Amino acid sequence: MRAIELTLREILHKLNKAQSTVQGFRLLLFSLFGLLIAPVMVAAQQPTRQTERRLVVPDTLASPLLDTLPESNPPALTDTLPSDSLAKIMPTGPITSDITYYAEDSIVSDFTENKVYLYNKAWFEYGQMKLEADLIVIDWKNSMLYASGVTDSLGNITGNPFFKDGPSVYEIRKEMRYNFATQKAIIKDVVTEQQDGVLRGETIKKTEDGSIYLSHGYYTTCKLTEPHWHISSNKIKSIQGKQVVSGPFNLYFNGIPTPLGLPFGIIPDTPEEKASGIVFPSYGSEQVRGLYLRDFGYYFAINDYIHARFTGDIYSKGGWGAKSQAVYKKRYRYGGSFNIDFQKFVSPETELNPVNYNTFRVQWSHTPESRGNSRFSASVNAGSTSYFNNVINQNNFQNNITSEFTSNVAYSKTFTGTPFSMSANMRHSQSVTTGEVRLDLPSISVNMNRQSPFRNVKFEPLKTLNIAWNFALQNSITNRVDQSFGVPTDLSTGTEQTEYIPFNLANASLLLDNASNGARSTIPISSNFTLFKYFTGTASFNYQELWYLNRINYYYNASEQRVDKILEEGFNRIGTYSSSFALNTNVYGFFNFKGNGKIQTIRQHIQPSIGFSFRPDFSDPRFGYYQEVQINEEGDTRLLSRHQGFIYGGAAVGESRAMTFNLRNVLEAKIKTESDTAEATTKKIPLLETLNLSTSYNFAADSFNLAPFSISARTSFFERKLSVNMSTTLDPYATRTFLSSTGAETIRRINEFAWNNGQGIGTIRNASLNMNMSLNPGGNKTPGEVRDEVTSNFMQQGGVLNEFVESEINRIVSDPSQYIDWNIPWNLSFGYNLSYSKQTTGTTNITQGMNLNGDFSLSEKWKINFNTGIDLQTQKITQSMIGIARDLHCWQMNVSWIPFGRFTSYNIDIRVKSSILQDLKVSRRRSFFDR
Repeated sequence: MRAIELTLREILHKLNKAQSTVQGFRLLLFSLFGLLIAPVMVAAQQPTRQTERRLVVPDTLASPLLDTLPESNPPALTDTLPSDSLAKIMPTGPITSDITYYAEDSIVSDFTENKVYLYNKAWFEYGQMKLEADLIVIDWKNSMLYASGVTDSLGNITGNPFFKDGPSVYEIRKEMRYNFATQKAIIKDVVTEQQDGVLRGETIKKTEDGSIYLSHGYYTTCKLTEPHWHISSNKIKSIQGKQVVSGPFNLYFNGIPTPLGLPFGIIPDTPEEKASGIVFPSYGSEQVRGLYLRDFGYYFAINDYIHARFTGDIYSKGGWGAKSQAVYKKRYRYGGSFNIDFQKFVSPETELNPVNYNTFRVQWSHTPESRGNSRFSASVNAGSTSYFNNVINQNNFQNNITSEFTSNVAYSKTFTGTPFSMSANMRHSQSVTTGEVRLDLPSISVNMNRQSPFRNVKFEPLKTLNIAWNFALQNSITNRVDQSFGVPTDLSTGTEQTEYIPFNLANASLLLDNASNGARSTIPISSNFTLFKYFTGTASFNYQELWYLNRINYYYNASEQRVDKILEEGFNRIGTYSSSFALNTNVYGFFNFKGNGKIQTIRQHIQPSIGFSFRPDFSDPRFGYYQEVQINEEGDTRLLSRHQGFIYGGAAVGESRAMTFNLRNVLEAKIKTESDTAEATTKKIPLLETLNLSTSYNFAADSFNLAPFSISARTSFFERKLSVNMSTTLDPYATRTFLSSTGAETIRRINEFAWNNGQGIGTIRNASLNMNMSLNPGGNKTPGEVRDEVTSNFMQQGGVLNEFVESEINRIVSDPSQYIDWNIPWNLSFGYNLSYSKQTTGTTNITQGMNLNGDFSLSEKWKINFNTGIDLQTQKITQSMIGIARDLHCWQMNVSWIPFGRFTSYNIDIRVKSSILQDLKVSRRRSFFDR
């Protein structure tokens, strides 16, 4: 045994000596080889070079198995090349791109198995693919990659794999295998972000087309480490750029499972500008239609140019609704939206008077980009008269007091190289109060820009003389029917009876017969020049011609003792003209204050203007524009216009030789402001932003020569936080009480000034006062400023601005329920409106009210908002709303309540927040596995 032992020791000693000799030879050979390729490797190396560390080579060769997770410190290999440098391999076989890899600690090559081991902060790049991990094994024979983290002596795993393949990113908790030739992968415990969605699964299989299969995974759009919501399913498949498909799933909120779920799910996974998805409904209750689910449907991203949303409403008392909303955008061309809302009311409000009717609304907005010499735009807002009186929108309940629909579709064109342009409009107006509908189909105008034929003349009045031409053609259809019998003979009293017929297809022939059309041509001539150095004179002459296809013939109906009318067919024209001359100047005054007072200077700017105008009496029989008609049995006559109620009206009655007067006054102050510096600073504040006074005196009138005084003023206080607007009309003539033939008392104006009859300076016929104030600690922002701020913050977060992002930002800014500035702790807006009118008959009408709205934060994530008002005349509270908003990061909850009135209701809305707002609020962590 002893001899055998010695023999074995000798053999081992010889083997070790031989192995040392071979190892030395190999090191010498590799050193010479390194001298040849070192310059190439240094040129290719990007990371910082580090000192090479000698490796101790064990006696045996050990390699990790690719079907198990290797040890944290796998053994080094014999036949190895230690290196901390970057290696670049030229592709062979099915590999079509350069392969680059690097390890901070070492790169160990196994030439026998044709494998490379990368240790500590290693990475591998191939085309658009990049893999980072603390352990990467490259199997050249099978074109496979294996990556995992490394477990230290305390059991902590560091350097977990981070895998990027094109736009897709995978954060791996355990391990992955990847074939870089076929681009297929098997990954354990991974989180990946697919566009706006986040997928996590115990095991993921990635195919070469980018699709992935998940086992025991979840999907969410919340990008926090612990998402506020997700759907959980045993099987999920993500088809890159198309959709995510799942088997049976449950919906989780804050990690708590809910009974909500479906046997299968299809979730769009397209780029942000193509993101389709389910629109979650809001829940609530209305007084008329009962409990409801509203706005449940689907959002379709049809293509890069068109997005559409289809939603429906359902009510517990039988009503329902359907809505279709679409937006479209073509870059550098046009953009717009088209919305339809149909509502069916079915509700047994009372047994004798059940509610059962339909209402609808159509909206279309089309805006072109500035391009070429033609432009087409549209702004359509039409629908049933009852729409705003019945359909409740808690987020914008001011719609319920809207009194009119208006629409306009317009086309315009400029003729290049000429002063001419044309436009065509189709207009629509609809009164919610009276039910009157008016359509202008069409309205066409042709215009010639002002031309200066004497611009080379030195004489200034001729040099500045300019002439223009405007032509308009209009056809109007209305459901307001004028009475042919019993024509009122005093049209100024407003006693004419108005009748409206339903605006529908059944009455189409009657509506067309009642249509009104005509043409108008105007030629304005004017000249501006300086007089006496400090005055500016303006002289003008205007000629107007109206064309109609009929006119009115009046006759006295003796049997009925009334005035009737008939239409006389045939072309007829109305030609009128007028001239004017105005003189204006500017006067400045300064009032300086001495001493140490806060006010230093008051500046006053006065703009007086005086003018003269002339117009002949077109009611003269020689013109033929008026008809003298008998109005009663006594034989009294009155002049009536033969074009009364026509689309452009008729000629004015009575001669005018008037002097006009206008005075504008502006008052500002310069005050001292506190400053930390030795030099005091000043700033200007408005004392009176404007005060206007205007009137006229007609020398040709036989009575009431002086026109009422129009007075208006505007100013602001507290650094423009409070704005005040006032206006009034003052009648300078006195009034007197008369007894009618029946003995009733009536009040009429008399041709005497009020101050000569002990009635002061006159009677206020109309007056209004409007006050508005908005306060918040963050400063007041206009919608434009809010839009700029949201856009700027979005781009600073790395967002890319495109057409649909701009549309989304505009929608957010215009919808108060979408955009809530959580950084402002409170906001308060106040308004007061007063309106007063007094007729010449002595009848007065006063309306005044206050409105109050605002919001305040209960905490960082809770806000209460409100909107209310008081009608001070009736001493009743107007329609009011109280709301609560909760910021849920990727979701937002809005609860609104209208506590009383016809629109009593509440609404609960929990919806996914716009991805733009999410990006502005969230700073995503480096890893989804961080805690």
